[in-house]
Amino acid sequence: MGVNSNLLSTLKLPGFLSFLSIAFINSVVDLGHKIIIQNTLFKLYDDATQVALTAVVNALILLPFILLMTPAGFISDRFRKPTVMRWSAFLAIIITSLITLAYYQGWFTFAFVMTFVLATQSAIYSPAKYAYIRELAGEARLSAANGFMQSTVIIAILTGIILFTVLFEWLLLDKQYLNSTELLKLIAPLGWGLIALSIIEWLLSLRLFDINNLSTQRSFQWADYIRGQLFSQNIECLKRSSVIWYAIIALSFFWGISQTFLAIFPAFAKIVLAENNTIVIQGLLACSGLGIVMGSFIAGVGQSGRIKTYLIPVGAIGMIGVLFIIPLLTETLQFATFIGLFGLFGGVFIIPLNALIQLHSPQNELGRILAGNNWIQNIVMLSGLVVTYVLAEMNIASKTLLVALAIVTLLMALIVSVKWYKNRISR
Repeated sequence: MGVNSNLLSTLKLPGFLSFLSIAFINSVVDLGHKIIIQNTLFKLYDDATQVALTAVVNALILLPFILLMTPAGFISDRFRKPTVMRWSAFLAIIITSLITLAYYQGWFTFAFVMTFVLATQSAIYSPAKYAYIRELAGEARLSAANGFMQSTVIIAILTGIILFTVLFEWLLLDKQYLNSTELLKLIAPLGWGLIALSIIEWLLSLRLFDINNLSTQRSFQWADYIRGQLFSQNIECLKRSSVIWYAIIALSFFWGISQTFLAIFPAFAKIVLAENNTIVIQGLLACSGLGIVMGSFIAGVGQSGRIKTYLIPVGAIGMIGVLFIIPLLTETLQFATFIGLFGLFGGVFIIPLNALIQLHSPQNELGRILAGNNWIQNIVMLSGLVVTYVLAEMNIASKTLLVALAIVTLLMALIVSVKWYKNRISR
């Protein structure tokens, strides 16, 4: 009864459903353009070349989170978080309009680069968005609120994958194209969907209100930023609490592994399944999202204020086992099952870690800590993609890359576990 009461009371919090709606649309918009570009690459290239170009797309999405860590954290702590989200949503309308123009003109390179511009908007948006969770839910409902938030984002990802991939294939049905320019012009109407969603997101953001979030009068120290002093201060801020630091490291490994898997798997499945339909491939990847929703629900349900830290090692062990099995599979249903399991174990792994970071962060530094969390996660993800790109350029088979990924995941888990244990003993 207490569990259901905690969940219902979280959903009934003033403004929480509006906030979840904004997060949902924001994720669909961010993913929509990426899916269109990735599906274009899938149609035009094979194996190593496809893996390499997919890695480049993902790298363009990660770079802004790395480059803008300090400004993004400052903006989140300096200004009211709903204000930051409103302006970010408004910028999304402008960006998606430019993306739509690129589709209609067949400017593939421009559309490719716009993944970086859209990610820049997300990098500014993200710390404010996630810091707002604590303001809405308070400490007692952090696990439940994070569970709802993660589930909402994953459902949005699933919706975006299915919606934009099905429409992508429908617009190309019985159509002939010789290059990326011709293909983009055929799927150009999808851009209007991105614009419409961005407008709805902005209108919803106008309904957000402040909760104990008065803006400060601090100014951004550009000289210190250029000299790297602010960067050093931000990293030191993350290390003050061992709980926060190791939670960030663990989350970074998870997202690095997931991002690398997403870059490799489509080329692998295309060969193993002899499949050229993006709906099938994206549908398989979407199974991980369903798994994360289930895992997030398992981790988020509990007594008020309780964070299920015991699920963290369970999730890690499960993910490692699944990664070793996937390269051995040969059938669509098998892939769907084990990718779903990977997502489930991932969900129970990340929800307690996110809640721990928010719980142990000082309120006036939460934006900075979440921006630093984004920075480290994206450094790890980018590093994985760079290695993947180099190996793909060496024409190493996608199956070999998946096996290597499983081995690296096991080694990472062992290293983090040993360091965490030594840190606890030393204290």
